[in-house]
Amino acid sequence: MRDVSIIGIGQVPVGDLWEKPIYILAVEAMLAAIHDSKVEQIDAVYVGNMLSSTLAGQDLLAGLVADHVGLRGVEAVKVEAACSSGGIAFREGYLAVASGLVNFALVCGVEKMLDHPGEEITEGLVSAADADWESAVGDSFVAINARLMQRYMYEYNIQHEDFAPFPINAHHNAVNNPNAMLRYELSKAQFDKARMIADPINLLDCSPVCDGAAAVILCPTEMARQFSPYPIKVRGSAVATDSLALHDRHNLLRLEAVALSAQKAFEQARVQPQDIDFFEVHDAFSIMAVASLEACGFSEPGKGVYLGLDGEIGINGKLPLCTMGGLKARGHPVGATGMYQIVEAMMQLRGLAGKNQVKDATIGMAQNIGGSGSNVVTHIFEREA
Repeated sequence: MRDVSIIGIGQVPVGDLWEKPIYILAVEAMLAAIHDSKVEQIDAVYVGNMLSSTLAGQDLLAGLVADHVGLRGVEAVKVEAACSSGGIAFREGYLAVASGLVNFALVCGVEKMLDHPGEEITEGLVSAADADWESAVGDSFVAINARLMQRYMYEYNIQHEDFAPFPINAHHNAVNNPNAMLRYELSKAQFDKARMIADPINLLDCSPVCDGAAAVILCPTEMARQFSPYPIKVRGSAVATDSLALHDRHNLLRLEAVALSAQKAFEQARVQPQDIDFFEVHDAFSIMAVASLEACGFSEPGKGVYLGLDGEIGINGKLPLCTMGGLKARGHPVGATGMYQIVEAMMQLRGLAGKNQVKDATIGMAQNIGGSGSNVVTHIFEREA
């Protein structure tokens, strides 16, 4: 297996992009990544997406966008793994380059959601739950995560207001991200007064649905300096799975797929949690961010909320989270989210994150979660000397 580096990145601003069809969003992000890397040859295209067939009526999405980018004839594959589609598409590109079969892989995550009524979006999203035992009885992902949060609060004697630092931090970081959807500060009072969605989850515990696309270009590390003054090496890449349904898990509060994926990535990268300079956590809901921190080993069970309460998750904290706004404030265009996380990690490691720059960032981690923790991919990156 060859070492692999990222040499180009591109993204479009997240938001309600009703004037552009899904393939145009992907094309814009992909062309930006090509321009950033100056690469003239692409060998394979991988596109992460969850809902193109459900909402846009478009299958064969990868072939469509490859054609419109001017790459007719190359291998082009769509990867679907619910909200982890983008991160797992990246892993497919990484494996292709690492294997030696591909030299230059272009990976994109894209989603177009806001052209459709909320009921259709909710129905599409809940297709990532257990169809027989969750969605068939009326569950939504808010309800599923609400059960997880209820159990967490009961088990560890945690109050709902203790989760507030996580969305507050995300919004604070999004203010300085021109590509974020919700670029405004959030106060504790606003969090406490927010409308209840599914008790105990309120509106400000939830990430917004939106449109967006982000892309990167991968190549062998030995070639990377030819195309980028600051290539970023992929040190770890690991996927793990768990049951789709919460009730089938041995421990409701232990996200096993998160733990396994992180453990494998740490082992590959030969690092430990304390070596990570920042973490792009999958904060689709406040509880998911907290539970992920605990499963990854950044905190003991029941203590994850205190990383926020103790001020450790800000840009200058012990473990900066969601450095450009995360899913909560940048937005969560589901199939594209994993790629936004990776592009933002690249900005940190390149030293191009502006006011949100983590000082001396050398090793970063991005974790993308599908379903309620059933499919998880973790990546660890390092700035090359």
